[in-house]
Amino acid sequence: MSSSTETIIRLGFFAGVLLAMTAWEFVAPRRRLIARKPLRWMSNLGLVALNAILIRLVLPLTTLGTAALAHERGWGLLQQVGLAEWLKFVIGVAALDFAIYVQHVVFHAVPLLWRLHMVHHADLDFDVTTGLRFHTLEIVLSALIKIGVVFALGPPVWAVLTFEVALNATSMFSHGNVRLPARLDSLLRLVVVTPEMHRVHHSVERREANTNFGFNLPWWDYLLGTYHAQPAAGHEGMQIGVTHLREERTVERLPSMLLLPFVGGTGGYPSGEREDRG
Repeated sequence: MSSSTETIIRLGFFAGVLLAMTAWEFVAPRRRLIARKPLRWMSNLGLVALNAILIRLVLPLTTLGTAALAHERGWGLLQQVGLAEWLKFVIGVAALDFAIYVQHVVFHAVPLLWRLHMVHHADLDFDVTTGLRFHTLEIVLSALIKIGVVFALGPPVWAVLTFEVALNATSMFSHGNVRLPARLDSLLRLVVVTPEMHRVHHSVERREANTNFGFNLPWWDYLLGTYHAQPAAGHEGMQIGVTHLREERTVERLPSMLLLPFVGGTGGYPSGEREDRG
């Protein structure tokens, strides 16, 4: 698959899901937003554009290019076993999703990595653009992790493309400020991370913020004991963000967002720190 085809597919899904979620948030919002939406959206989407440009400049290979190279050279575990292609596809998608789950847990445990991930959590509101708001250095590290997994596993190219498209789409979906009927949410969260499930992860409460780490699949949280069903204060009453970063001019402006990891403290959020540590 050519890089131009990959770009068209990924941009097409990105734009489609973003527009669909934006419309859904307008028609059926779950919570009242507290920050100025134009400022937030300009900053969050500006960070997405910056990341997309820099990742192309910094990394010579995409995950899809890595998968194609691994397939051509016969690298990776799945290239060495005689499994059906559909089974390699399923294993590849699931393994990449588990890798991102583990990465997410580690970024919450290690204070230095949390400083990068804190940019995502510092958003004062929770909507579709929050699912796109990640510090540039975190995006680079995540890309390197995914490339390493692809080299080691050797999944089919289509598995990697499916995972990347799904990761982007479900991140926007799971961060949506949208209202879901309780029964539908309870059914959906058996197979995919829903906004009601992931919103708990963005609570200012440390114990809640260190749960529900899944992006695509909720199963890792269920199996590994990191699942938390509902916020203690309820979805309307819970506070979004981190306790020590509450000023809009600090957390909702792009230049300040890029500087956040290098100024101030961690807020005591990393699971590897004492809870009373600032």
